[in-house]
Amino acid sequence: MTPTAMRIHDWRLAADGRHLFARSWHPSDDPCHAPVLLFHDSLGCVELWRDFPQVLAEKTGRTIVAYDRPGFGRSDPHPGRLERDFVELESRRTIPLLQRELGFARFIACGHSIGGGMAVEAAAHHRENCIALVTMGAQAFVEDVTRNGIILARKEFERPENMARLERYHGSKAGWVLDAWTTTWLSPDFADWTLDAAIGHRACPALVIHGELDQYGSSEHPRRIAGRAGHVEVLGGIGHVPHREATAHVADLIARFLAGIPVLDR
Repeated sequence: MTPTAMRIHDWRLAADGRHLFARSWHPSDDPCHAPVLLFHDSLGCVELWRDFPQVLAEKTGRTIVAYDRPGFGRSDPHPGRLERDFVELESRRTIPLLQRELGFARFIACGHSIGGGMAVEAAAHHRENCIALVTMGAQAFVEDVTRNGIILARKEFERPENMARLERYHGSKAGWVLDAWTTTWLSPDFADWTLDAAIGHRACPALVIHGELDQYGSSEHPRRIAGRAGHVEVLGGIGHVPHREATAHVADLIARFLAGIPVLDR
């Protein structure tokens, strides 16, 4: 496929009186397969996926859809603090909106970091329509490794140049984005959060990708997310952002995984 074969479309979606920004990548040979929905991490947005969505579209032949959650990227500001159950709520609130506005029913949930948790919740709450799950560097519970990594990262954002980089993607919302991440994960009220219920309710095949050097989560996370039936890929020499550190390889892994799913997904 040549680069000119890819169609890219930007969307503004109305949700509860606010607007969400979304982008979709459409390979010209997409035969109406279920799209891949991308759920970004705690500091992420559509732009921070960089070239991964287009590479994934080219490798899989599927439409890729990414969006900015409320408070992130080009979406409208979040109205307040994150709810304790914000990971679960995301799949309930946003997926029906995307389905309605972009015109699909079945989908593949794919998320990075806490976005991976949202993908797991999507697989659990939309069992009839979620045909596959992919996570990358996802957390399934709160552990000291995660908290310690966040404390170190918060210290790094005291440097003006690092905060300026965050502002490049989130504008005036950057302070809220950083606080939503650090305050939520370090709060005692969040200490017992897990994905266990959603993992137990998931029915679709799962590919769980984890970096050997991930500073925000131990190898227990992919083991727990995969359960008995999922497939785990631990990538040597890779940290918390596999799709950025090894873009082509991760896209290849996902493409091979999806090609092996014997399900009618139109």
